[in-house]
Order: sequence, then structure tokens, then C-alpha cells
Amino acid sequence: MPTIQLSNLTKTYPGSTTPAVNNINLTVNDGEFLCLLGPSGCGKTTILRMIAGIEHASGGVISIGDKIVDSVAHGTYIPPEKRGVGLVFQSYALWPHMTVEQNVDFGLRLQKVATKERIARCQDVMEKLRIADYAKRYPAQLSGGQQQRVALARMLAVNPGVLLLDEPLSNLDATLRLEMRNELRRLHETFGTTIVFVSHDQWEAMTLATTIAVMSAGHVQQTGTPDEIYATPANRFVAEFIGTPRLNLIPLHQQHSQLSHHLHQRFALHDHTQLCGIRPEEVVISEGTSRDSVPVTINNIMPTGGSWVIELAVGEDRLLHSTQLRPRWQMHQQVYCQLPASSLHFFNHNGLRHQVAAH
Repeated sequence: MPTIQLSNLTKTYPGSTTPAVNNINLTVNDGEFLCLLGPSGCGKTTILRMIAGIEHASGGVISIGDKIVDSVAHGTYIPPEKRGVGLVFQSYALWPHMTVEQNVDFGLRLQKVATKERIARCQDVMEKLRIADYAKRYPAQLSGGQQQRVALARMLAVNPGVLLLDEPLSNLDATLRLEMRNELRRLHETFGTTIVFVSHDQWEAMTLATTIAVMSAGHVQQTGTPDEIYATPANRFVAEFIGTPRLNLIPLHQQHSQLSHHLHQRFALHDHTQLCGIRPEEVVISEGTSRDSVPVTINNIMPTGGSWVIELAVGEDRLLHSTQLRPRWQMHQQVYCQLPASSLHFFNHNGLRHQVAAH
């Protein structure tokens, strides 16, 4: 399977002075499952459409394998049908008057694949995606999850070198989304296809992708494995965007903040160190005091079904703690919390992550 290389990729739409995609440099390696993750309007779908050839880049270079497929400077633009990529849209875009088998068969017929090979490839991909039993049904007779499998099967049947998925699970209910996440993981393991996946759902990205590129306002903020993105966010945006409940952020230069005072006692904090973050599950609560603990009051206990979110008050400061263990504390009870040094994330005035030293 080919590697995709984006070099200084830019897209500016007519009538706009702000690029939708701004100088992106990104490599999608052979067999990788990359998720472009970010809020609506950040440019992730635009990148996907440029890789597919539906959108023309305003600047930079797109290479698939050893071939340049889009470059203004080189005067090169290879049309979508010659790029060896398959695109699955958010809407399934199935032909309603065709059966499942005919929909899966459609791309192979366009390629004029021999009848015997076409039948064999269709049957193989339908069996792998568990839709062979529905071969004679029409799309209207299928559930959302089954229609999604048909759309994927249609692309996989033509054996694309790269599979592009544009939020393909967003139209499904929670149960089907979970089922289809499992299907996509199995599909990637089975076919070894290079996949680029667009999503605004962080859990989808964390559970599916081998690599995540977090985007905001046309820029890639950080690229890494799910563990790297979660454990060592490059900046405040990534730290806050990833994780539920959201990261606790403690301002470090507020005069009446008890948590700020506590952190200044423990660390050598400079004026440019503006914020300290800690994830709710890494806040430690106990009933006994210790050297690095802070007295807190339990303001609220919120069950979420399988876990609990506890709001803690520290003077004027608020912290969220999350746990999968049933809390043994009561509302308005005073307890103690610890902020382990290994769990803290410090950000400067530009929102960038940086290191601080302990006293």
C-alpha cells in the first residue's frame, strides 16, 4: 500500500483571505490508520477531499506512493479516478434501485473486470464484511450499520491503495457506532489498507487510529499515537480537546488561588508559566492528609453510568475528579486531594507545553 505525503499543503477558497488548510506537512505511512481529528471547520474534511482529488490544492504538494498527484508549482493534477483511492462519504451514497450485490459490484463493472473475477471479489468482500446474506436485498431493506458495510464493501471490492473515510459513523446510533468501530478495526487488520479517517469524536479517534493528527483552524496542532496525544499534549488546545471530562486548568498567577499557591510552593514557576493542567482521573482523593495534599470540599457527586464525576472546591478554585469506583464520600464532606507531579501539564503564555523544575 502507498504512503501519502502532504508537503506545505494549502487550500484557500475563492473570496476568502483565510486559508481553510494552512501549510500542512503530514505523512501517512504504508498500512497506517490515521485519524484527522478536530472541531467542525478546522480543515480536516478539506484535506481528505484534496487527497481524493475532489478539491484542488491552492499550494503545496500531495504525493501518493512515488507519484505527485497534485501540485500547482509542478503543474500536476491527477483526477480522482486515477489516484487509486476510495472515498466513503458521511452519507452512504448507495444506489437505491440496485441490490447489495449490484452496489458492491458497481466499481468493478466500471473497471471492466472479468465476470468470474468480479463475482469472486464481490463474494469475498461481502463475506468479510458480513453482508453476504443480504446480497439480494435493496438498501431500503437494510439497517444503517448494514448500509455502512455495503458502502465500505463497494470501495474495498475495487481494492484501493488508500481508503478515505469522511465521518462514516456519524449517522449511526450509539450501539451501531460501537459495532462499526469494531468492524473498521477488523477491516484494517484484515486488508492492511492505508486508511485516512476524519472525525470530530475523540473516542472514535482514540479507539480506532494508530496515529492521530489533531487539527484546529487549518493547522495540525500535534501528530502522534493515541497514548502520546493523551499523555503529552503539545499545547493547551490538544490538552483540552482530548479527554472527557475535560482537563482541569489551574491559573498560576491568581492572588487568591489556593491551588496556585500550593503549586508555587512545589515548583519553580516563572511569569511565562501561565497554566497547570491535570486530568480528572489523575486527581487523587483521600481522607487523610499528607505532605503534598490540599484540603478540599466535595461540592457535587455526578453519576454518569459506569463512572462518577466529583466536583471539588478549593476556596474559589474548582477541580473535577473522575473515578470508576463507587465513591464512599458524601456531599459537603471535607477530604484531601493530591496533584501528582507526573500527572501535571504546564503551559506558557502561548499555550505551549513546557517543563518546570520541582523545588
